Amino acid sequence: MITLTDVSKSFAGSGQPVLSGISFSVFDGDCIVVSGPNGSGKTVLMTLIAALEAPSAGSILRKGKGADELRIGLVFQEADAQILGDTVEEDALFGIRDSKLPKEVISQRLETILKQLGLYEKRRSPARSLSGGEKRRLAVAGILMMEADVIIFDEPFANLDFAGVVQVTSMIDQLKHSGKTVMVLTHELEKVLALANRLLILHRGSLVYNGEPEPALSGGILEQYGIRNPLCSYRVFADLVWKADDCR
Repeated sequence: MITLTDVSKSFAGSGQPVLSGISFSVFDGDCIVVSGPNGSGKTVLMTLIAALEAPSAGSILRKGKGADELRIGLVFQEADAQILGDTVEEDALFGIRDSKLPKEVISQRLETILKQLGLYEKRRSPARSLSGGEKRRLAVAGILMMEADVIIFDEPFANLDFAGVVQVTSMIDQLKHSGKTVMVLTHELEKVLALANRLLILHRGSLVYNGEPEPALSGGILEQYGIRNPLCSYRVFADLVWKADDCR
């Protein structure tokens, strides 16, 4: 689906590469958590994968299903920056405003997606009146309207209370179980690691770990690369989230 081979990225005036020699693959249906200290290159990696920036060296292969181009959607840390429509439904429709699809197809898709994400009852509400967790769900609604194959979240739990964390975590779980490929860039491992089949760790622009989450937690790898250990067992946290979600 996505293959990075010896990818590096430098910016003019920077003393050293932001990313150096990065190689890994993303497979259909993966749920990958990318972690690392501040300044390790996580956000730059996201922009390279999404083709918002070109690598300075190396290659990135993006292959969709069949002859289709791979579609990648981004959910940015600053949720307000992604709001482009006045109401919830207008914002969700923004990305396909020039679509040649029949109106009834668009309308049905919108209804299905907003119901799936728990936003249908607020479809005519001002988009900026939503909570932080709801705004991230709205960003995903717009991405799903465009039928993205891969969804990348940049620090999706930033500035959220527990209710917002529950909303976002359950949404990522829904996306995973619907067959979407998901990448989550975060240092708050306890909030999402139970959903991941793979953990990537970046340190000073290099990929220093690429594997199952459990060995990294038990082998002292997080401390070695300056990542704080989960504040509690990620499986315990996941149980709290699912119970809270069931009570909503």
